[in-house]
Amino acid sequence: MIHNQLISLLTSFSKVLERLMYDRLLNHIQTNNILRAEQFGFRVSLSTEKASYKLIDDILNAFNSKLMVGGIFCDLQKAFDCINHNILLAKLEFYGITGVTRRLIKSYLQGRYQRVDLDNCSPNPCSQWGEVTRGVPQGSILGPLLFLLYINDLPQITNLNSKFVLFADDTSVIITNPDPLNFRTNLNKMTNGIHKWFKTNLLSLNLDKTHYIQFITKNSSTNDFDIMLGSKKITMVNSTKFLGLTLDSALSWRPHIDTIAPKLSSASFALRCVKPLLSLQSLRMVYFSYFHSLLTYGIIFRGNSRHSHTIFRLQKRVIRIITGIRNKDSCREQFRTLKILPLQ
Repeated sequence: MIHNQLISLLTSFSKVLERLMYDRLLNHIQTNNILRAEQFGFRVSLSTEKASYKLIDDILNAFNSKLMVGGIFCDLQKAFDCINHNILLAKLEFYGITGVTRRLIKSYLQGRYQRVDLDNCSPNPCSQWGEVTRGVPQGSILGPLLFLLYINDLPQITNLNSKFVLFADDTSVIITNPDPLNFRTNLNKMTNGIHKWFKTNLLSLNLDKTHYIQFITKNSSTNDFDIMLGSKKITMVNSTKFLGLTLDSALSWRPHIDTIAPKLSSASFALRCVKPLLSLQSLRMVYFSYFHSLLTYGIIFRGNSRHSHTIFRLQKRVIRIITGIRNKDSCREQFRTLKILPLQ
């Protein structure tokens, strides 16, 4: 009993101390405007949609300027678990985080031990204790902030013809140039620069899941050339995932709509199954949590796409399921009754 109370007391004290470190660190970061504008993750008033807007806006501005434009979308292997404590502490000191705050963070990171539970067939139930020399604690409020500081200097490797968009460990860079030869050269330089930065900071870039897309308009064509990273070729794709959106080379939004349409169909089927058990108000709540959330995410970008009629048909279907009207009946009045905005 006393042992459990002691553990509870130590846990509460640890959370209070962590909150104190977080507040002091955040105050220093905000006062000195340390975090780069390219970083959108774990920051107040910033979101995935704002990060997506920045990336898409850079692409469209390049189209308007008649520039060649390509995107490198990087995938990191267990980025939060690979942060080197010594490098992190050195960067904190560089950003002016010294004295008591730095000593508290150093004590918070170092001196942690862990072991692995083995299967029942092993003669030893657990492995030996080992000190944790990398990574930030998962699920903590301080961990994400420390990670942002760790990768904060990554965008400094860029030049005037490239722009970073970061959301925590999601790293994307847009490269533009009017000349095809210079465009290819800049792409290879940027790819190798990113790889060198990750290697220097002891982070691992997953080359198998790191992709390149050349964005094109109707009147342009894709240039067929390789982007090499040493002896490894970066995969060129026509579409890729970015913060919940599926971006394709022409920004047509067809692959994204094809991705979310089956999910919306599943939501419609779920509503059909629970309809006999729930009231109209409860069905409306399920609609907003299960269907509408998928429908509206990223709608500011792809809502005017010519492929959106597929999504609108699914929305009318689910409205008919909720209200119980026939398939060929107009559901315009039902939208008003349920106070749900139609997609079109």
